[in-house]
Amino acid sequence: MPIKRLLIANRGEIALRIHRAAHEMGIETVAVHSTADADAMHVRLADHAVCIGPPAAKDSYLNMAAIISAAEITHADAIHPGYGFLSENAKFAEIVEAHDITWIGPKPEHIRTMGDKIEAKRTAGALGLPLVPGSDGAVSDIKEAKAIAEAAGYPVIIKAASGGGGRGMKVCNGPDELETLIQQAGSEAKAAFGDATVYIEKYLGNPRHIEFQVFGDGNGNAIHLGERDCSLQRRHQKVLEEAPSPVISAAERDRMGGIVAKAMADMGYRGAGTIEFLWENGEFYFIEMNTRLQVEHPVTEAITGVDLVREQIRIADGKPLSVKQEEIEFKGHAIECRINAEDPFNFTPSPGLVTSYHAAGGMHVRVDSGLYAGYRIPPYYDSMIAKLIVSGRTREGCIMRLKRALEEMVIGGVKTSIPLHQKLLTDPKFLDGDYSIKYLEQWLSEAE
Repeated sequence: MPIKRLLIANRGEIALRIHRAAHEMGIETVAVHSTADADAMHVRLADHAVCIGPPAAKDSYLNMAAIISAAEITHADAIHPGYGFLSENAKFAEIVEAHDITWIGPKPEHIRTMGDKIEAKRTAGALGLPLVPGSDGAVSDIKEAKAIAEAAGYPVIIKAASGGGGRGMKVCNGPDELETLIQQAGSEAKAAFGDATVYIEKYLGNPRHIEFQVFGDGNGNAIHLGERDCSLQRRHQKVLEEAPSPVISAAERDRMGGIVAKAMADMGYRGAGTIEFLWENGEFYFIEMNTRLQVEHPVTEAITGVDLVREQIRIADGKPLSVKQEEIEFKGHAIECRINAEDPFNFTPSPGLVTSYHAAGGMHVRVDSGLYAGYRIPPYYDSMIAKLIVSGRTREGCIMRLKRALEEMVIGGVKTSIPLHQKLLTDPKFLDGDYSIKYLEQWLSEAE
């Protein structure tokens, strides 16, 4: 039976993005929301809405029982998790499927495999993806750890197996500090993720963060939709993304794209996924796979013309991929700015009442946001309130359009990161495309 009513297990701009895609496919939507999000735009626009709890995410958007109950009482036949919250929770995916509800996402076993950094690295290696030199799995014995670090070459980085966001990560410059840093990383990982397991990788000096968008039908067919450059980061959080990368050639794209697509086909992967690499001196090194839609997916949509959310829904509904690899054309350039409700330079959160709002417009300008004048941004969730995506025939033209769009964008009543983006777009290194994952933090420290 085709999907007729889709529950959106998320909030904010991604919930609205999913609602729009579903309605364009003739599918009804169910919005679930906390009490803090009762006036959210996607809640207003959805065909049905169910309050699932108080503001705290653990009591609402992470409350599996409440979400399943909402699906049952509204007779939803599918659940889309968006990104964040429960989107990469294999247990939730299994519960959804056990209730005969279509899970719009990868197979639970693939979510579980790729959610464990060590198992993900092992699986990626077996599938032929290039790896960063380091341990094959968890390290606990200091003698073994020293041997691995020596073989990889100092400096090395110690990482939490279940981690993310920079927690449980320590850079080690020599053998004398290795044991202490392993203990510290394990303690941080235990506190943050409930798992003290760590592993070791070679620390790359000045890499870029390059990720490939992939799609599989679950039956051994898969494609790639090119790469995104997400190197502009602060504290491991992406700030601006672009596609294609200024440093990746068409030949490199075809070569690595073919490798990642084959890996997903061999895996029998289903739905959308992103394979993330560090890139340095022409070499790719696998770091992780995200088994969900990415925040930055619109830049890929802009240069390929493929609606990724629509594709997710189609695949979950048992349909084949709508495009073949040879049919995908990469046209022009696209950049996304993540606009947050926070001070643009010291990054303190700035929730509150939006007194005025005007979205930028014009040719090849897209704004993904649930904001409107009179909306109160709650203090309980991630500070991202909008995404501004522009595209153009060239990178230079795209940057000029983005500058103009940022000038047009009005969000009154709260501080936003728009001034940060405006300043970044005048930076010579950015304009030349000459930056790495370390660049933004260095640039910010120099600007203080």
